[in-house]
Amino acid sequence: MRGNKKQTGLMKQGDLFSQTFKISESVYNGFLSVFNDRNPVHVDSAYAQKLGFREKIMHGNILGGFLSYFIGECLPVKNVVIHLQEIKYLKPVFLNDELNFSAKITEVHESVNAIGFSFVFENVQQVKVAKGKIQIGIIT
Repeated sequence: MRGNKKQTGLMKQGDLFSQTFKISESVYNGFLSVFNDRNPVHVDSAYAQKLGFREKIMHGNILGGFLSYFIGECLPVKNVVIHLQEIKYLKPVFLNDELNFSAKITEVHESVNAIGFSFVFENVQQVKVAKGKIQIGIIT
C-alpha cells in the first residue's frame, strides 16, 4: 500500500477516471436495433414534447452501455467483472448530447479483490444527468 490509501493491482482509492461519450445516431439506432424498445417517448419527438420534453429522450440504459465500456475498456486491467451497478437518472438526455463521465474509486476491498466507484454523467452545460455507484471484482 502507498500511504494510507488501499490499492488493488494498478488501482487505488481516490483514483479518478474520465471519458467523453456522445449519444450519436449510430448509438441510438444500435440500441433500438438490439433491444427494440420503441416506447414513444424514445422514438417520437411530438409525443415527447406533449409530455414536456424538448424532443424524444434517449433510453437511460444507453448510459449503462457507456458504463460497460468504461469498465471493460478504460481501466488499466482487463480481468474484471461487474458485481453491482446502480444508476440514478436525474435529467433526460437527447440525441447528439455529449456527456462527460467521471468516476472515482471510493472503496478498495483487497481481501476479495473488489473495487467500488462513484460516478457522474454531465452534459456539456455541466448539468448532472445521472450518477451512481459501480462495484467490480478483479479476477485472479
